[in-house]
Amino acid sequence: MTTPFPTMSLPSKPPPERSLAIAQARREWIEGDAATRGNRVEPWLLRSWQRCLAAGHRPQQRVSFDPVSRQAAQRVAERNRSLLSAARPVLAKLSRAIADTRYFAILTDADGTVIETGALPGGSDSAARHARNIARIGVDLSERAVGTTAIGAALAERESVWLHRGEHFFNDTSVYSCAGAPLFGPAGDCIGMLDLTGVQAVERPELRHLATLSARSIENALVLALPCALLLRLDWPGYGGGPGSEGLLCIDEDGRVTGANTAARQMLHQPAGPQPAPHCQELFALPPQMLFDAARRGDAVLEVPLWSGLRVQARPQLPDGEAAPPPAPGRPRLRDVEAALIRRAVDDARGNVAEAARTLGISRATVYRTLNRARNGA
Repeated sequence: MTTPFPTMSLPSKPPPERSLAIAQARREWIEGDAATRGNRVEPWLLRSWQRCLAAGHRPQQRVSFDPVSRQAAQRVAERNRSLLSAARPVLAKLSRAIADTRYFAILTDADGTVIETGALPGGSDSAARHARNIARIGVDLSERAVGTTAIGAALAERESVWLHRGEHFFNDTSVYSCAGAPLFGPAGDCIGMLDLTGVQAVERPELRHLATLSARSIENALVLALPCALLLRLDWPGYGGGPGSEGLLCIDEDGRVTGANTAARQMLHQPAGPQPAPHCQELFALPPQMLFDAARRGDAVLEVPLWSGLRVQARPQLPDGEAAPPPAPGRPRLRDVEAALIRRAVDDARGNVAEAARTLGISRATVYRTLNRARNGA
C-alpha cells in the first residue's frame, strides 16, 4: 500500500520582513523619500526602476497587455523557428519540475516578445486572468512596455534575476513573482530569455537557478543543431561536469569556430556579445588538425593546451558518418607545438624565463631545455 505524501500548508505571502523591505525600498527609490534611502534592493533592480522613472512612468499607470492577431503571432513564431525547436523539449521538462506550483514558463525573443509558453496552472478566476494576460504569443513584455519584470531585467542586465510582487515597477504587475535568465545564441548574442512566473504565488527564489539551468540547456541544443566538421566538448581536467556545465565548440573544416555555448566562451575567455569567429589556433596552442586526427582515431579524451598555459580536457567528435579533413602536409610534431607555447610565454613575459615558467606551471630548466632543443632542431 502506497502512503501518500503529506500535504504541507504553504504561506501565500512573503515573510513580513521581506514585504516591509520591499515597501520601504519603493518609498525610498520610487516615491522619492531620499532622506531614508538605504541599500535595500539589488543594484540591477534599482537600475530598472530608474530607467522606468527616466521614461516618465509612474507606478499608478495602468498596464495594457494588448491582444495580438493570429497573423502577428505566426510571424513571431516564424522568425524564431530555431529557438522554438531547441526550447520546446526543455519547456516540457520544466513543466514536470514546476507542476506542483502555481508557476509557468514563458519564452521571449530578444525584444521581450512572447514566442512560447508552458502549460498554465489552474486557480481562481483572477489568477487565471492575470496568467492569460501575459501568456499569449506576440505580447510585448519588454521593460518599455510593462516596466520592471524578470523579462525586461534579464534582457537589460544579461544575467539571471528573481523578482517578487512589489519589486515590479507598476502596481498592475505586482501580482506576479518571476525568475528570468537570458538566452545566448551560438554567436554569443542575446537571442531571448526564459521566464518562470507565478500569479499571487509563494515566493520561490530557487526558481532562478532552474531558469538559468534550463536556459543553458536551450543554448546547448542550439549549438548541437549547428552543422560543423568537428564538435569539441570541453571541461577542465578532473572536472566531469556533464551536459549542464560542459563547453561546446563547433569547428568548420578550416579550423574556424562557427558556434559556442556560454560555458565554452567563459572557459576560453571569449568576450560576450557577437564577435568575429575566431580560429582554433587563436584559442588552442596546437594546430586544429591534431584535434581532427584525435577524432578520427576515436580518442575519447584529449588534453589541449591553451596559450595562457592552462589546459582543458576535450572530447573531439566528428559528425555521424563523416570523415575528418585530410591530414595537412608537414603537420607539426607535438614537441614543436610545446616549444611554440613556451616561446610565446617567454615573449609575453618580455624574456623573463622565471615568470614564463611560473605562468606555464613548469620549471625554468624545462623552459631552457625545450627552447635549446628547438633552436638546435632536435
